[in-house]
Amino acid sequence: MKKILGLSAFYHDSAAALLIGGEIIAAAQEERFTRQKHTPDFPIHAIRYCLEEAGLSIDELDAVVFYDKPLLKFERLLETYYAFAPKGLVSFLKAIPVWLDEKMFLKKLIKDGLKEVGTYDKKKLNLLFSEHHLSHAASAFFPSKFQKAAVLTIDGVGEWSTASIGLGEGNSFQMLKELEFPHSVGLLYSAFTYFLGFTVNSGEYKLMGLAPYGNPDDEQTLEYEKKIKEHLVDIKEDGSIWLDQKYFNYATGLRMVKDESWEKIFGFKRRGPEDQLEQHHCNLALAIQRVTEEIVIKMAITAKEICKADYLCLAGGVALNCVANGKLLQKGIFKDIYIQPAAGDAGGALGAALAISHIYFDEERLYSKDSDQMKGSYLGPEYSDKEILSMNKKVKAVYEQYSDFNALTEFVASKIAEGKVVGWFQGRMEFGPRALGNRSILGDARNPEMQKKLNLKIKYREGFRPFAPSVLAEKCGEYFELQEESPYMLIVAPVLEKRRKMLPENYHHMSLWEKLYKERSDIQSVTHLDFSARIQTVHQDTNPRYWSLIAEFEKLTGYGLLVNTSFNVRGEPVVCTPFDAYRCFMSTEMDYLVIGDFVYIKNQQPDWENKEKWMVEFKPD
Repeated sequence: MKKILGLSAFYHDSAAALLIGGEIIAAAQEERFTRQKHTPDFPIHAIRYCLEEAGLSIDELDAVVFYDKPLLKFERLLETYYAFAPKGLVSFLKAIPVWLDEKMFLKKLIKDGLKEVGTYDKKKLNLLFSEHHLSHAASAFFPSKFQKAAVLTIDGVGEWSTASIGLGEGNSFQMLKELEFPHSVGLLYSAFTYFLGFTVNSGEYKLMGLAPYGNPDDEQTLEYEKKIKEHLVDIKEDGSIWLDQKYFNYATGLRMVKDESWEKIFGFKRRGPEDQLEQHHCNLALAIQRVTEEIVIKMAITAKEICKADYLCLAGGVALNCVANGKLLQKGIFKDIYIQPAAGDAGGALGAALAISHIYFDEERLYSKDSDQMKGSYLGPEYSDKEILSMNKKVKAVYEQYSDFNALTEFVASKIAEGKVVGWFQGRMEFGPRALGNRSILGDARNPEMQKKLNLKIKYREGFRPFAPSVLAEKCGEYFELQEESPYMLIVAPVLEKRRKMLPENYHHMSLWEKLYKERSDIQSVTHLDFSARIQTVHQDTNPRYWSLIAEFEKLTGYGLLVNTSFNVRGEPVVCTPFDAYRCFMSTEMDYLVIGDFVYIKNQQPDWENKEKWMVEFKPD
């Protein structure tokens, strides 16, 4: 049974993951420990956690594997600058010293980083490197419940590859087709993220959330879609794309696009990060979302043709586009699809370890046709009652400890039904960007004011941002047009017709904010403007405590679902420790906090009205 530590670092979303005999023991992003969102720093804390979870030292590892090959990436950098010369000189002069000083000597950086974790014998260290898109592919296929599957990975760029199609079978995997830089679906989507005023590599989900505010039948939306295809991207029948580099700046410049060129194409200036959102911004977001969906579906059809497989696995940052995933599922190209919950670069750490386990060491793959091997993605640290009590003393918290969990769920469900907002902190922290009921903020999906309250008074973020429902898996069909499982909140599907409310004829011509607060369904706070929802199905076997809370809420109200958003404020990583949770609770207008069996009521806490005392300044994302 090989003990393998996988790492991703130095770009964004650093993480570590540990396997023993092919079983996923632990995985976590470094940001959760350092409180710096999307940190690229070497994952010292995440590694330390993984080793402690398994009771291992570095010397006991059979391999440490990094998720991509830096020399291939450096080759791409040099060849790109050479191809575009003399353009890009300023960018070249900024980038090359960093590479020569740091990333070219990645082996030394990794070894020095491991020294920070603990002492070890350098001669014994078996340091390996996986390819970027192989890491993504392995992260999706090997934990899936498919014996054989096509694997599609789509992101910004790895070494050279920006998308790939492969075939996984048993404990083997072969790469069959790749799309290469500078032609990239991920970078195309990120270019629009930038142009619409959001942060690249973190704001893409905001762009996706803005798209439903676009008017689907408006001539402007259709014109934008046409212009994207005429000027920026040529979409081939197999889903491969060609991006016209005269409109982009990411290959050799310091920005994503050439602002003036884009302003001419779309007829408005690049939006500033805090500028008012207008209808044309929403329409452009919808246009690029539709283009992305078209590309992803064409790539999936090609994967089906090449691989002759009934099932599909997805990974890479674009696989976090739940709207595209939902459309792909609806097409019925494959019998089922599986998406790695940590589909971005953090998941590359896990994929690198899985690739080494099954391909390099030829370890037999753990496999079940009934469930995946991700353990619900609950792979991070958990905290004992002793640690929670220690935190209580430190902050002088006022709390009640419940000995009967049923009594706790009855109390919490009743408060949510009254319109209260609850911080819910349980068990092991989630791996990946989604909070799945262990580090979550919860509310009542029926409450038409809940979206506004959560955005403006709890999360301190843009009011348009949508929220997801956590629904009892066995009751999902009572609310949504979704027959498949969606345990990782990675599928968007329509809200049932019977739950929808009639909209006025001029609905699509209303302003963004008028549309937002118009009642659309009886589960208003999780219904997007286009009557869709980003769904998490909650399963009793993977998260019995969260399932029990929602079941109790259903007993009380007749509704087996809750609003679930990640336990953090804008710019902050999801909370990790009990102290993180208490601090976030005290700095917002959350009403109740539950940590394990401990319940905290806001107005009983010392100096509870002085929330500024607990606030931490986070860089807006």
